[in-house]
Amino acid sequence: MRNNIIKRTRLKFDDVAGFLGRFATMIGEYGALFGEISTVHVGKRTKIRDIDLYVSDEETFDRICDEIRKMDGVDLIEVKDAVNEAHVDGKIEIHPRVDVESIDDLSIVYTPGVASVCKKIEADPELKYKYTGIQNSVAIVTNGTAILGLGDIGAVAGMPVMEGKSLLFKILSGVNGYPILIENKDPEVVIQAVKAIAPTYGAIKLEDIKAPECFEIEDRLDAELDIPVVHDDQHGTAVVVLSALLNIAQYTYLNLKRASVGIVGLGAAGIGISKLLRAYGIEQVYGTDINEKAAERFAALGGIPTDLNGVMKEARIVIATTGVPGLIKPEMIQPKQVILALSNPNPEITAEDALAAGAAYAADGRSVNNAIAFPGLFKGALMARATHINNAMKIAAATTIASFTMVGDLVPNILDTKLHLAVARAVEEAALKTGVVKYVKSVAD
Repeated sequence: MRNNIIKRTRLKFDDVAGFLGRFATMIGEYGALFGEISTVHVGKRTKIRDIDLYVSDEETFDRICDEIRKMDGVDLIEVKDAVNEAHVDGKIEIHPRVDVESIDDLSIVYTPGVASVCKKIEADPELKYKYTGIQNSVAIVTNGTAILGLGDIGAVAGMPVMEGKSLLFKILSGVNGYPILIENKDPEVVIQAVKAIAPTYGAIKLEDIKAPECFEIEDRLDAELDIPVVHDDQHGTAVVVLSALLNIAQYTYLNLKRASVGIVGLGAAGIGISKLLRAYGIEQVYGTDINEKAAERFAALGGIPTDLNGVMKEARIVIATTGVPGLIKPEMIQPKQVILALSNPNPEITAEDALAAGAAYAADGRSVNNAIAFPGLFKGALMARATHINNAMKIAAATTIASFTMVGDLVPNILDTKLHLAVARAVEEAALKTGVVKYVKSVAD
């Protein structure tokens, strides 16, 4: 099991050699990991530190606390749930971009001054891009049917995820992302709701909507709206997977376009990955899923349906997105295979087990995070005033992400804002080159 629970402990250590070391050894014996460590107070004979611990479950953490209480030279002062504390009152809020410090200021930003701007936009709707925040705003839409690895928990329960996406949009690319919760599983209801609110935004980001409904919703909205509509579970994931494979190909001396790829799990992520890999030029893409309709959809897109054993036998690169821990057994691994077991929090096979079984390269979903792609991908589309996000734009994003990766790593630092700006510029350029942009006439103010 992964270390999915984060606890912040405040501990007082005697300032004597060995106490902190014994504490660290004990933590390791329970399979826990250290997060942030900060010094709160330094006394003459003691030090107080806040230490974040990543543990697999509450029971394990309770046992760790019991061990701490038995240790000489270490006192447990306080325990907090770091995740719960970070989410109190939500993670996002709206900030004004102009100051309002007087009645004159108010008359400029609101009535009566605002009327003149409204009339300008009425006369020329394209001015909405100049005089409103529409062009830098994205709707983050979910109906809560496929939240992370939690499944169908409802849109409201998924709000912390949507707030997280909004936060990442802002800090990584300066885009304003607004969570939109639709508590309805009917694709038609979702489609009509998004169409109704679409004039407020420059793009629509569909999030955590289960397959196969997600395909119909995205296809309909993409065809009927003149702004980009992207189901991030498909395409954001696909962009990061392609960027990772570009790096892996260098590390393993693999000709990526001539390699055979196998997709285990043909839901939203699996289908999105297969589409982009084929668009990149990979011709042999095998796939398997327990759902026959998913396999039929995959075949219709040019994939080669088979079973799990067939994928593991035929594919040089195996990408798993099933959500089934331990599905891939070590004995299934072929010599020199590349294995990306992407299900979170627990993969189809651990990277360690895959490598021990003979894989040339292996990684899991902790590395392949679609948050590396979506801020720059959407920002670039907004900058270009694109009507769609096409494969050329996704491939431009993937190659840029790959170029920012340090030698030996799989993906770059997600918090590198220069990365997201570079991705945005590459995506904008690809949009302009491929013509998926709105014609905007010049307007004399």
